Amino acid sequence: MTSVYSHRMEFCPDCKSIMLPKDGMMVCRKCGCKVEKTASDAMVSKTSQVERTVPVLEQESAGLPTARARCPECGHNKAYWWLRQLRSADESEVRFFRCVKCNNTWREYD
Repeated sequence: MTSVYSHRMEFCPDCKSIMLPKDGMMVCRKCGCKVEKTASDAMVSKTSQVERTVPVLEQESAGLPTARARCPECGHNKAYWWLRQLRSADESEVRFFRCVKCNNTWREYD
């Protein structure tokens, strides 16, 4: 994820869209209008890369609910289950299962 923070925002005199600094000018991102940047248009920008990891389940399975689910490894029909939101918020959660017998973990998508 990249974040850009600016000290001051400039708006296009023609279409009122946000203008961005480029080659010593302020350029409208919508209509392309260019305005010279003045000394009072000092801008501070910072870009940072954020790495994100999502742990699946690193704790003991005790305390998790169980369901009838056939393990693809050992064939046992009882597994712990939990839900995780791995994709965007408008998509359904992913259901994870962990076999009670062999601790094999698998996922199920809706």
